[in-house]
Amino acid sequence: MTDIEDLIAPLVTFRRDIHAHPELGFKEHRTAGRIAEALREAGIEVTEGIGGTGLVGVLRRGDNPRTVGLRADMDALPIEERTNLPWTSTKPGCFHGCGHDGHVAMLLGAAQHLAADPDFTGTVNFIFQPAEEGLGGARHMIADGLFERFPCDRVYALHNWPGIPAGTIATRPGAIMGAADKFAIRIMGKGGHAAIPQDTPDAVLAAASLVQQLNTIIARNIPASAAAVLSVTEIHGGHAHNVIPAEVTVGGTVRTFDPAVQDRIEERIEQVIKGISTSFEVECALDYDRYYPATINDADAAMDALSVAAQVAKAKLAPEPAPTSEDFSYMLQARPGAYIWLGQGRGDGSPPLHNPHYDFNDDVMATGIRLHVALAHHWLGA
Repeated sequence: MTDIEDLIAPLVTFRRDIHAHPELGFKEHRTAGRIAEALREAGIEVTEGIGGTGLVGVLRRGDNPRTVGLRADMDALPIEERTNLPWTSTKPGCFHGCGHDGHVAMLLGAAQHLAADPDFTGTVNFIFQPAEEGLGGARHMIADGLFERFPCDRVYALHNWPGIPAGTIATRPGAIMGAADKFAIRIMGKGGHAAIPQDTPDAVLAAASLVQQLNTIIARNIPASAAAVLSVTEIHGGHAHNVIPAEVTVGGTVRTFDPAVQDRIEERIEQVIKGISTSFEVECALDYDRYYPATINDADAAMDALSVAAQVAKAKLAPEPAPTSEDFSYMLQARPGAYIWLGQGRGDGSPPLHNPHYDFNDDVMATGIRLHVALAHHWLGA
């Protein structure tokens, strides 16, 4: 059987090549092609073009009917890299600032190791997913028949986490990542001269009041025991110092873990907008998009993952969920499983995810591979 340590050097090279050639969601053609080639070289059956650029490698052995899915995301972010590393992105404005290159390498390493495992029995589906960063690649794969074509009794995903010490593994039953909603509110007056404001409904003033009122919703309408975040992140309007603009747009995000809280926040946004319309004699239009649901781990799958993790590294129960979002949530709505954090913090103030100075910590690659392999063995009873 192939020793995991023997796989690390070529996988690091593979990871850094993907890092140097990042691809955004649904454009991961080179990345998917390289993964498919490596899987086939390991003797694994590959199906490409699932949900766009997604692919699945299937490894079957013996007569064990159990199945498990292991998922890695492939896409990069539209951010300019500032690491100045030798493997820095060659594409301006695009880089692997969330470690998906490392996720791909770890899952590929697990596939290579299991393919050479004479004691392995059952079916493992290695799921390489496109477009996690806001485009819902998981949803597209599921709509394309992912779990009908590649049945999974359980499904797991591993994500690096700079805020946890390198090599430590953490997860929790129940909510682990937040639901992600985004909103855009158009405030429409009629426009006019800034010197004659009495003749023009002021969309800028309405926007200023709106921002203040939106920031009271969590504090005054949501119980203190419920975790929720509402952040206004965009205001657009105006082009000249002496013109009251006809339109201003206010945008932002909402993060929650409870659908009832999510409903209440959207309801209050709508009520606030109606009040703004009346108070400032403007029209308002709300575009509210619940683009990712909360990531909810199956309790048994999460506790199994912690038990397995303790066999390969230091494992801990995550004390609370993160308000960031993840489209693995769609897979967990379809199949029981768990989302798991792999610490990669170096203890030196490691840059966070989505930071232009971020890079995946290759020192944790072996731990990630061992966890994938151990999860497969545990569930399949191999």
